[in-house]
Amino acid sequence: MRTVRFSDPSGLVRTGTWTDSGIESGDRSYDSEEVTLLPPSDPTKIVCQAGGYVDHREESGFDDLPDRPELFMKTPNCVVGHGDAIELPPGRDEVEFEAEFGIVIDEQCREVSEAEAMDVVRGFTCVNDVSNRDDQAEERNWVRGKAFDASLPMGPVLATPDEVPDDARLELRLNGEVKQETTRDMMIFSVPELVAEVTELITLEPGDVIASGTPFGPGPLSDGDVVEVEFEGVGTLENRVVAR
Repeated sequence: MRTVRFSDPSGLVRTGTWTDSGIESGDRSYDSEEVTLLPPSDPTKIVCQAGGYVDHREESGFDDLPDRPELFMKTPNCVVGHGDAIELPPGRDEVEFEAEFGIVIDEQCREVSEAEAMDVVRGFTCVNDVSNRDDQAEERNWVRGKAFDASLPMGPVLATPDEVPDDARLELRLNGEVKQETTRDMMIFSVPELVAEVTELITLEPGDVIASGTPFGPGPLSDGDVVEVEFEGVGTLENRVVAR
């Protein structure tokens, strides 16, 4: 099943089921073109993995594999939805896309084992971890580089785990040209491993997101670009880039 959060024509925020013929919510149907799609969850925090794929670690200059996932945080101000603008931070020259998929948490949890990890996963969505390399290169904790406004598009829908194959394809297109592509089974750490590692010390709340990391090929964004992240079983997240 694919679910979607949206604002209906009256402005009310609703949750519905995404179908080929439209959005079903309660006893009503909505045309997806006549509503405003919202991020598929409203997270209190986003825990991100750095270097989640071997090829991206290699292009970043790391020859060895980590013993555990390397993590950093994004904050709720980063989150925007399908169709929203990615705003380039002023005065920065190197802002890049990073195609990822997001693991959305279903319930408050802590110290979840790998064996029980999928029990706390609501589903998956598309994520673009937009990164400001100018500041990232100068910072120890990547706050300016990663947690600036509108730097985490998510969506368009939330797909339950049964909708997403173990080898689901992840692809990013910039102005229609493929820039990144991989499959889920190429990750260094699996979804259960990520959930277990994050919850060892961090309590996750319903709607929180673990961003799984990006594969080879992050690249620059410019004013007017259209960037699409497609994850098999979920769909395509599309955003336009604007200079602020």
